[in-house]
Amino acid sequence: MIDLLGYAFMQRALLAAVLVGITAPAVGIYLVQRRQAIMGDGIGHVALTGVALGFLTGTNPIWTAIAVTVLGAVVMELIRWYGKARGDLALAMLFYGGMAGGVLLINLAPNGSNANLTTFLWGSITTVSAEDLTAICVLAAFVAAVALGLRRQLFAVCQDEEFARVTGLPVRLLNLLLAVTAALTVTVAMRVVGLLLVSALMVVPVAAAQQATRGFAMTLVAAIGIGVAVSLSGTVYSFYVDVPPGASIVVLAIAVFAVITALATPLAKRRARRAAAAYEEQCTLEAGGTNPPGDDVKV
Repeated sequence: MIDLLGYAFMQRALLAAVLVGITAPAVGIYLVQRRQAIMGDGIGHVALTGVALGFLTGTNPIWTAIAVTVLGAVVMELIRWYGKARGDLALAMLFYGGMAGGVLLINLAPNGSNANLTTFLWGSITTVSAEDLTAICVLAAFVAAVALGLRRQLFAVCQDEEFARVTGLPVRLLNLLLAVTAALTVTVAMRVVGLLLVSALMVVPVAAAQQATRGFAMTLVAAIGIGVAVSLSGTVYSFYVDVPPGASIVVLAIAVFAVITALATPLAKRRARRAAAAYEEQCTLEAGGTNPPGDDVKV
């Protein structure tokens, strides 16, 4: 472990992995709550167009990806509001339009190549430059501030939009802010996890945390902890085995989900049996020692 810290690119990669592990689940928990778990995939496909645009114009792909993904997220929300289109149709347009635009532009770019594109699709620890790390830090700070600072408001909107609107919350503004935050999260994660797998890191740690926790706050903390752990472990593993870090991170996240599910399921069944037994006992006591309601009394 000590030897890899001697490399500057690994120092940058590990710091980026920590930031990705924090931001991806912090935003993903709201997408899971809204049943839009694959939204990260749609934005990732749009980001592909932004990356290709960066190759075409000769600018840093992170900045062009930010511009394109934020625009795509805003358009998706506008379609959902005013076009009366369902959320899945808006996501489908993000999927297909983003992929088609990316493939078209990468073939027009003079300095674009499949090798360059692969580092963004699957992640690469050696390509996180000092400039990239600065951008990732700024974006991660904004994402964390929104996802954690506005957690009560965002949770209310994701739980029940109509109720949130009645209470006076700016529902449309919060929905738009969440979409933009998800877009920025994709650009934060694309260097480490890759555009095609970033959605998994936004969803799988949340799903794993839900198996073992109760309440939104505990699930959020557990999901971030899992996200940081698998991001660091996957990045270190990819250094020693020479595989894309995105694949390592996602496989580890799924393994954690499987282990937690296997451990939590028997405990949940045991709690359910105890709750049922306690309910039956309470019913018996309230009925004065007779059989609990619902039982047939044999004469």
